Amino acid sequence: MQYRMKTHMLTEVAIKELLVRTAMGSLATLNDDRTPYVIPVHYLYYNGSIYVHGLPKGQKIGNIKANPCVCMTVYEMDSLLLDPEGKPCDTNTKYQSVILSGKASLVEDIEHKREVLIEIVKKYTPHLAQKALPENMVNGTAVIQIQILDITGKYYE
Repeated sequence: MQYRMKTHMLTEVAIKELLVRTAMGSLATLNDDRTPYVIPVHYLYYNGSIYVHGLPKGQKIGNIKANPCVCMTVYEMDSLLLDPEGKPCDTNTKYQSVILSGKASLVEDIEHKREVLIEIVKKYTPHLAQKALPENMVNGTAVIQIQILDITGKYYE
């Protein structure tokens, strides 16, 4: 374990808070040729899992179907911490970050899918949360559930 991981670990509470409040993450899957494919995603941390939604076809979905192992990172940069003497190499960053790995699967149960999509609407567009989701949109949207197998978080300030 690297030194900063030992001295600047986020608590479990801080990890969950970061996952709840952050809007974007980077999701990594593996292509057929075993090269990584990393994409920015909107996501939801809900009931101990990560959820991502999108089109039902594409590289992300194909990769997950072929290999469900994924990794995701979420982070917030607060500010640069400039060296008082102006040394550029001693500039640092105040941040929090989470890295998680897990198994991804497509949510097939329509009611579970609807529940997750409603929670996504609440997170990103709370002013629309009372509107009903059209049935064709629920049916036509892919929802990926990531079962978290390992998670770490760190900070610097």
